[in-house]
Amino acid sequence: MIRRFATAVLCASLSACNAAQAPGPAASSAPTASAYANLPAGVSPPGFRLPDGAGCAGAVARYTAIMDNDLNSGHTSQSVYDRIKGEIAQASAACSAGREAEAEGLIRASKARHGYPQG
Repeated sequence: MIRRFATAVLCASLSACNAAQAPGPAASSAPTASAYANLPAGVSPPGFRLPDGAGCAGAVARYTAIMDNDLNSGHTSQSVYDRIKGEIAQASAACSAGREAEAEGLIRASKARHGYPQG
């Protein structure tokens, strides 16, 4: 529970920092696992930021980045990560098919099911 709260605070603070920056291209991927090697458990590497983007594509990209960060920083187990990645894949497929409301609903439902804050 404390880890989820810490993750929520981290995500909220990163989102606030990103909102103040000039718009730019979305980050292509999360930092590699090696970027976490010398960090204490639960700490994101310097420069980690959530991808920009609107609509369902942005929601999918941000949730993917959060999950990659949570796995690499030790906030979640591989089995939970794999389950959520499957849920994100469903949302991504709906988004790619033009079903934005469905995709965003799938992301919201997954976040709620796994204790991640909406936003």
